[in-house]
Amino acid sequence: MREPILKIDDLYYVYENGNSALNGVGVKIYEGEKIAVLGSNGSGKSTFFLNINGVYTPEAGKVFYRGILINKKNLNELRKNIGIVFQDADNQIIASTVRAEVAFGPMNLKLPKEEVVRRVEEALEYMNIIDFKDRPPHYLSGGEKKRVTIADIIAMKPEIIIFDEPMAALDPLNAQLLEEVLEKLGSEGKTMMISTHDVDFAYRWADRVLVFSQGKIIADGAPLEIFQNTKVLKQANLKQPTIFEIYNILIQKNLLEDTKYYPKSVKEFKEMLEKQVLFLGDLA
Repeated sequence: MREPILKIDDLYYVYENGNSALNGVGVKIYEGEKIAVLGSNGSGKSTFFLNINGVYTPEAGKVFYRGILINKKNLNELRKNIGIVFQDADNQIIASTVRAEVAFGPMNLKLPKEEVVRRVEEALEYMNIIDFKDRPPHYLSGGEKKRVTIADIIAMKPEIIIFDEPMAALDPLNAQLLEEVLEKLGSEGKTMMISTHDVDFAYRWADRVLVFSQGKIIADGAPLEIFQNTKVLKQANLKQPTIFEIYNILIQKNLLEDTKYYPKSVKEFKEMLEKQVLFLGDLA
C-alpha cells in the first residue's frame, strides 16, 4: 500500500481576532501528484498552505511528513521539504540581486558554498533567467519576478512545491510560460499543489482537485468527477470549465454525439470533433 508523503489529520486554525480559518481539515498527499486547490476567497486555501509548510502553527490537529509526526523539534524538516511560491512576488523577494535572492534559501540550509553556487546556477537556467542574475529583482517585470520566486524554491530542492494563485496578475504570455514550467516540473515527478480561481487551468492541468469551503475540504477527487458535481460547485461558488459548457451546448443542439468524454484542452476538443466528423462521414 502506497504511503502518503504528507498526511494532515483534523487540522484547525484560528486567527488572533477569533475568526476560524480551518475547521477539521484532513487529507493525504502522495508523491508525484498534481493537485489543484479550489475555493472562493476566504475559504481557507492559503491558511491551509501556511499550516502545512510550517509558517503557521495549527490550533489543533496533526501533520505527518513521510510518516513522522511534525513538532517543534523537527519543524525545520517540514519547512525544508515543502516550498511555497506566494501570490505576490514582492512579498517573497528580499535580496538586492537575482543571484543573491535565489541563493538565500540554500544558504539558510547551511549547505557548502560550492553546493549553493551549483544550485543557484541550476535554478536560474531551469527558469531561463540566467541573464538576470546580476539585476535587482524589484525592477523586473511581473512575469520575470514570478520566475525568480519559483527559482528560489527550485534551488532549495523541496519534495513538495506549493503555488498560491501563481497566475494572478500575469498577462496571457507569462501565464502560458508559467504553465509550461509547471508541466516540466510535473513530468519530472515533482509533487505540486496549486490554488487557483482558473477552473479551465485546473481541469487541464491537475490530476486531483481539492475543494475548500468555510475552512473545510468539501470535495476531493479527479477533475472530471469534481466539475460534474454541480452541488459541490454551487456550494464553493465555482463554475464548470468553459470546455464543459461548449460540449454540453453541442450535445443539446444534437451537433455532437454524447460520448461522456470531456476533452481537457482546445487541442483535445479539436481532435474529438475531427474523429466524430470522420465517423459520421463513414456512416453517410
